[in-house]
Amino acid sequence: MANRNREGRPSGDARVFSGAFAPSGRSALVGSVRPTNPDRLRIVWYSNAPWAATGYGQQTAQVIQRLAKEDHQVAVHAMYGLAGAASTWNGFKIYPQGLAAYSDDVVVAHTMEWANQDPSTPTLLITLFDTWVLKSDSLKTLKNIASWVPIDHQPTPPEVLAWCARENVRPIAMSKFGSRMLETAGIEHLYVPHAIEPVFKPTESVTLANGQKMTGREFMGWEEDRFVVSMVATNKGSQPARKAWAENILAFSIFAKDHPDAVLYLYTEPDGAMAGISLPTLLDAVGVSKDKYKVVDQYAYRHSLPQNVMAAMYTASDVLLACSMGEGFGIPVIEAQACGCRVIVSNFTAQPELVGDGWTVEGQPWWDAAQKSWFFTPNVPDIVNALKAAYDAPRSRSEDAITHALGYGADQVFEQYWKPTMKELSAWCRS
Repeated sequence: MANRNREGRPSGDARVFSGAFAPSGRSALVGSVRPTNPDRLRIVWYSNAPWAATGYGQQTAQVIQRLAKEDHQVAVHAMYGLAGAASTWNGFKIYPQGLAAYSDDVVVAHTMEWANQDPSTPTLLITLFDTWVLKSDSLKTLKNIASWVPIDHQPTPPEVLAWCARENVRPIAMSKFGSRMLETAGIEHLYVPHAIEPVFKPTESVTLANGQKMTGREFMGWEEDRFVVSMVATNKGSQPARKAWAENILAFSIFAKDHPDAVLYLYTEPDGAMAGISLPTLLDAVGVSKDKYKVVDQYAYRHSLPQNVMAAMYTASDVLLACSMGEGFGIPVIEAQACGCRVIVSNFTAQPELVGDGWTVEGQPWWDAAQKSWFFTPNVPDIVNALKAAYDAPRSRSEDAITHALGYGADQVFEQYWKPTMKELSAWCRS
């Protein structure tokens, strides 16, 4: 059955090491002179582009700017979000994607090009993506790779363990669950959770680019007397759909039959354009009529809504429904709670550790043959029960949720985790 969860903030119970930051070829402090950081590294950050409307893009933008302020020299290899020639973003050099699906065909060349601009400073490649995409044999030629690795199966897939155990790789777990899995495998690692910017806080209304002031409910198109269930997730992959769209939507349809004021807001791409499934077809199949759900404006979704608008959306939601088959982290779960919104997640992988106020649901294992490990299918009746519990909970913002989310603030996470981690990585690169 669904269980209420009030787990604490990131506690550092996983292995933590010590660190630093730095610039991307520009001075972090204008008009002042600061001593050179003795732990300075020349970093290529291999992930989504910092402007990409993705969780990885969000983390990229967040972390590289703080690294630059600590005197690290940072460039980004955008394996998603930039094709063609190199570009710049806020003073950072952005290398483009290659011809291979995940651009591992050019990552070594980009890294060496960046390293050769300052041979006196050690170079580190930091990867923020699934490790199973790192197929190129050329990666064996790089001396220092730090992989901020998502682990969203249990046990850890063999291919992920093999990558993390390489002599030239230092894995960084992004969840306490991931840290436990690496510890169980006997792999030395670091721990840094994902984080959110301070803009995610209770937000009653926002002023849009056209000057119009709107509440979160007005933005979503729902009346104040509705019980709003929001889903913020990527519609990608159909076998399986990792975000468990079918189970979540079926559960909502059952719940809504006895709760006529319940409505659904979908912050996603609805039509399977990203190799996902047709959500309107699914909604129709389970009997959710078109007046019971709304989908975010697709132009705004593709080009990334301002974070304060996202905060207003979370604030106006009664609950975030986010049961998944497996998560390496789960940024929307923290974002929603930072705005006072309770959450419903699967009791699997990193998901339960992120809940300060909300519910976890049980399920059953699902064998992922490709990864040679287990995913998790959330139980539909459990989700229904969690929705009922959310409906019966107070309709006010949750202070427990807000307090929990504060532990994942970007500045706190950088100070508590990234700084010591970079110090340890710097010592490793110089050894």
